[in-house]
Amino acid sequence: MSDAPPPLAAEVDPKGPWRSYKERISRFSKRIVRAQEPIRILNAVKWPARVWTEFQRSRFRSLPPIEYSRADLGYDPVLKREELIELEGDVRRELGETDPIAAILIATAREYRLVVEMLERRGTPTFYELSRELYGSSSDLFADGVTSVRDIARDMYGILTGMDDTKLGPIPSRTIDAEQAVVMLNERLAHVFGDSRVRVIVDDGIAADAAAGSDYVKIRAGAKFSLEDIRLLEVHEGWAHIGTSMNGQTQPVASWLAKGPPRTAATQEGLASLLEVLTFASHPARAHRLNNRVLAVDKAECGASFYDVFEWFRTEGYDEETCFWNTQRIFRGGTLDGGAPFTKDIVYMKGIVQNYNFLHAAIAQGRPELIRWLFVGKVALPDIPILEARAHEGLVRPPQYVPEIFNDLRGIAIWLSVGTFWSKLNSHAVFKHYEKVFSYSRAPV
Repeated sequence: MSDAPPPLAAEVDPKGPWRSYKERISRFSKRIVRAQEPIRILNAVKWPARVWTEFQRSRFRSLPPIEYSRADLGYDPVLKREELIELEGDVRRELGETDPIAAILIATAREYRLVVEMLERRGTPTFYELSRELYGSSSDLFADGVTSVRDIARDMYGILTGMDDTKLGPIPSRTIDAEQAVVMLNERLAHVFGDSRVRVIVDDGIAADAAAGSDYVKIRAGAKFSLEDIRLLEVHEGWAHIGTSMNGQTQPVASWLAKGPPRTAATQEGLASLLEVLTFASHPARAHRLNNRVLAVDKAECGASFYDVFEWFRTEGYDEETCFWNTQRIFRGGTLDGGAPFTKDIVYMKGIVQNYNFLHAAIAQGRPELIRWLFVGKVALPDIPILEARAHEGLVRPPQYVPEIFNDLRGIAIWLSVGTFWSKLNSHAVFKHYEKVFSYSRAPV
């Protein structure tokens, strides 16, 4: 007896032509894609470059007023919310609440509506409340019901702080300029996606060294890179972010998979960051940087102000400009006096843990075929079994672009299996044992 879900009935409308279930899903999917087009979350909360200049001029003691204008959203938020409410209602009415694909569409439309509400309330505590609902909080618990995101981040901080990069390997020098980086990344991504499918370009308007779009990577003009950085960008921005975008764009029915509402952020950023680890592209300084973002959110949620978090980043050894932009990531859209930050940056640690657990469970429970579906588009982990179950109906196409290490899962299966040893051991006892072993001096020659 097959475990596949039964095919869903088509719609019969006496006032119009017959429409299949896939046609109805496609129609709603296209409506979601159109509705979200003008919503640009990061653009709506970004700070102008003059804020850094004036903060620097004040010797890091005061910020100029941060003002958000309703006009700079690029759309009427009232009309946009009404459009998304109508979309939610139409999906419920035509497909019902119990249909699993409909539930994904409803959740997606609802999240975009909440995003609009959040952006309307920039600079207020309500922005934080909606951010927390959409992206989560550092106090969120994992599946064990005990361990929180902040627990993992603080543990990682202790481990990473104890590492000495100079003893682990050579420190790569950043001698590759932006133009060279573009050439190198274009060559690498052409090998994965085919010639001319993905563009890598120089851009002087981004704050980060690099940023990925739907089919492009922007490299900041003037930035310098090492070969290690190029590999990391290939894996994180290329394999993960562009790969999922490109697979989403190939969907003739489930076209919503090309776009990423907040509910998919932890899966997407966690997948990209975990890929860095699995391919050995990451390193302690990089892991520290991502983990510190989570800790910064935690500090701000617990009441730390912009100035408190900026000073904390200074104690971590970053230069002042890096400290500023790291801190503004947390406070953009929120309030500067603490307690109401933008919580999006918790998704890195949250997503790494959730994706690792997903991989482990898929292997252990005999469902390894689900792993490739991490790349089908911008998905949340609970969506994956639902989408995979409908592939035979043509509702969703399997992912076309999948990293090689996920096409042959034997290596990952062993890596995950060996990793279970650590969870079964008393880590404190193991450390105490090796403290004694390592305490012995090398015998004189």
